[in-house]
Amino acid sequence: MPVNSFDNYPMSWKPDKKALKRPFYYSIASLLEQDIINGFLAPGTKLPPQRELADFLDLNFTTITRAYKVCEVKGLIYAVTGSGTFVAPNATRSITISNDKITNSIDFGLVASFEQSNGIVAEVIQKVVDKNYLEQLLNYNDPTGIPHQKTAGLNWMKSFGIQADQEHIAIVSGAQNALAIALTALFEPGNRIATDLYTYSNFIELAKMFHIQLVPIPGDQFGMLPDELEKQCLQTNIHGVFLMPSCNNPTTVMISNFRKQELAAVIRKHRLILIEDDIHAFLTAGIISDYQQPMFHLLPEQSVYICGTSKSICSGLRVAYMVYGDALREKILQAIFNINIKTSSFDAEIITELILTGKAHEIVSQKKHLAQSANDIYSEYFPLRKNIGHPLSFYRWLPIQGHNDALQMETNLKRQGIRVFHSDRFLSGQTPPDKYLRIALSSTNSFDELKIGLEILKQYRG
Repeated sequence: MPVNSFDNYPMSWKPDKKALKRPFYYSIASLLEQDIINGFLAPGTKLPPQRELADFLDLNFTTITRAYKVCEVKGLIYAVTGSGTFVAPNATRSITISNDKITNSIDFGLVASFEQSNGIVAEVIQKVVDKNYLEQLLNYNDPTGIPHQKTAGLNWMKSFGIQADQEHIAIVSGAQNALAIALTALFEPGNRIATDLYTYSNFIELAKMFHIQLVPIPGDQFGMLPDELEKQCLQTNIHGVFLMPSCNNPTTVMISNFRKQELAAVIRKHRLILIEDDIHAFLTAGIISDYQQPMFHLLPEQSVYICGTSKSICSGLRVAYMVYGDALREKILQAIFNINIKTSSFDAEIITELILTGKAHEIVSQKKHLAQSANDIYSEYFPLRKNIGHPLSFYRWLPIQGHNDALQMETNLKRQGIRVFHSDRFLSGQTPPDKYLRIALSSTNSFDELKIGLEILKQYRG
């Protein structure tokens, strides 16, 4: 029998004892879910302490713990150490979207781009639909982009320090497509490309598909170490270098201007081809005091510069700009035709309209503000190391200890309602002793959801 009498005792939630059946923990979880669905428990409601509820129901404390955990995984409730357990702000959304636990999990894995600005894009799409030359946007003409679309792209990249003309720019179907084009055009199976030890996981997979060997180069807080690149060039036949200078994915490291100069000297000396994936330039140019220019201008005849718009403007419109010098132009144009034939002029026109009307800058401003807020929240749970990494990064690089099995750790966190990516996914070489998690800050539906996920992650990490 319960120790206390609960007949007249105020509790925020009193489940019907008569409705309970074995297994009790599952039954309690179902009753709690139904009361949230039906609106009897509003978002933010503090639930009874587990021992108090155990006494009320005359059940074991661990039964209540298991019931709360079931609802926590579904995103219905969350616990705050020292404060209690609460109904999640987005609990109803978590229930109605899908019954699949993976779908309901808080996504710290995929790096989205703060999709709150998509309403602005939707309005511009309607304007493009109403253009009197709409039908011309639906044909095969201009395989590398309509001239006025190229001009808009060049204007967009001017603030990043890119100076080029229409003969040396192509519009392609996103940064991932641009990487595939660069590998197809400029490298052969068996070639070697130097990368950071931790680098963009999709580039790693592309290299595997094209049978290109990645050579990991150590780095520090300023980027890839030029002496280490030089050493590898002397020891091995290196053909190219892949860099994300404005904000490396996943480490958030920015290559400082002096390091760009040092790396460019090595690349020039050994006649390497540089693939410069600068998708995060919009977060860096004009923001970071050390930012001067892309590496492309240090090596115009040895570089392919890639400027995607998925993070800066809209992730659903797969549009990116490729800039290159005369030496690489013909090979790249041939690869574009072989892989794409052409990129959607309709999608490119939407991006063009956003740029020309100033809406793209409005979107960027909004994303920067959201990124700052998300990083501020993250630092409350995991204080950022001073002067390490990009301050406005859409993701963070979290050191972890005592978790050696990457797949098991991802699985354990998924069961707790969080999807994360372990550092092993981003390794271009052998596994080092240090372990990390890449935590996407730009994919949650609200900052409240972000806080819930970070709290769960903090408790798990210990």
